[in-house]
Amino acid sequence: MPVKNIALLGSTGSIGVNTLDVVAANPKQFAVVALSAGRNVTLLIEQAKKFQPEAVAIWDKTQYTTLKSALTGLKIEIFCGDEGVKQIASWSTAKQTVSAIVGAAGLKPTIAAIRAGKEIALANKECLVMAGELFMDEVAKAGVTLIPVDSEHSAIFQALFNGQTKTIQPTLSPDYLKEVSHITLTASGGPFVGWTRDRLQHVSQAQALAHPNWSMGRKISIDSATMMNKGLEVIEAFYLFGVPADQIQVVIHPESIIHSMVSFYDGSVVAQLGVPDMRTPIAVALSWPNRVATSVATLDLVKIGKLNFLPAPKEEDFPCLHLAFKALQTGKSAPATLNAANEVAVAAFLDNKISFLDIPRINEWTMEKTNQLKPSSIADILNIDREARAIASAWVSQHTKKSNLS
Repeated sequence: MPVKNIALLGSTGSIGVNTLDVVAANPKQFAVVALSAGRNVTLLIEQAKKFQPEAVAIWDKTQYTTLKSALTGLKIEIFCGDEGVKQIASWSTAKQTVSAIVGAAGLKPTIAAIRAGKEIALANKECLVMAGELFMDEVAKAGVTLIPVDSEHSAIFQALFNGQTKTIQPTLSPDYLKEVSHITLTASGGPFVGWTRDRLQHVSQAQALAHPNWSMGRKISIDSATMMNKGLEVIEAFYLFGVPADQIQVVIHPESIIHSMVSFYDGSVVAQLGVPDMRTPIAVALSWPNRVATSVATLDLVKIGKLNFLPAPKEEDFPCLHLAFKALQTGKSAPATLNAANEVAVAAFLDNKISFLDIPRINEWTMEKTNQLKPSSIADILNIDREARAIASAWVSQHTKKSNLS
């Protein structure tokens, strides 16, 4: 297996840090040739010195001078801003681009990587939530390999294609769907498994950030707590695998050992299991169709003893999950609208401007107040995103003082 050159977008986030851990553990298989980060210039400098890439970029232009000064004397090209991140995404010597930027900011650089013909290891679910059909059209047009990094979608990918050289081919009717009854996305339930709406009214920021199984960034931790993360993953699965929405199920699995399952018409169910550690799906995405070693602990089912499952929560308790299914049913720009509203709402909650239950209120309000139109280009998607953010931000401005903050 020759060394694979990798460009990593979002290197200082949780997925980025874990990706570099996998790379460091497998120096004969992988080399990082380009890195980008958002604002964490201190960690980016540390990563650049350790991995010696050909290029780095910091999205925050105010940090460019600091980055350039710290890397003086090293043979590393330095960029900044949106264009700089796009240059990293499409870096000439990279074979694969890992898209690990959180949120809508990951869309444009990931599209740039696709158009440059790079293999895509996709950890940014917003690319598919915002622009699912258009995004997959770009993948098909470029003929690039697309492998999901989300643990749930990696599990489905492995269940469908394990032991094969196949990758996701965006077509209207993939052959493998003829055998699939449905797919099941497992959800840990976050820190509030079994909680009702009454109890959720007084959730604090610290409680919402305290995920019981996974170590994640702040935004995705809140999404897990509201179950919006699972809703976004439903939309992501719809576009990735071409499975109709009514054939996508969600179950609560508090232990996070079974990462998702595929049920076939013959009664077989194929599941992917492992300890909750993102280095496993990252390693799968980097090395497919081969496997490489990681330092992830071996799963010991005897020690675990039992696995538990619960039905998806009621709509009145966790409306974000159900809003995602509604967005899929509505189609057009509804998923992009929902994603934009949610990013605004989560940011407002983390800024202590709104309460936990205001997050689904903002999401639903924005979807109701936005005209859902069918986007025909990435530019349309970005316009839809801006409009939805403006509507959601207006809600925050009008209700901040009235919110029941904890």
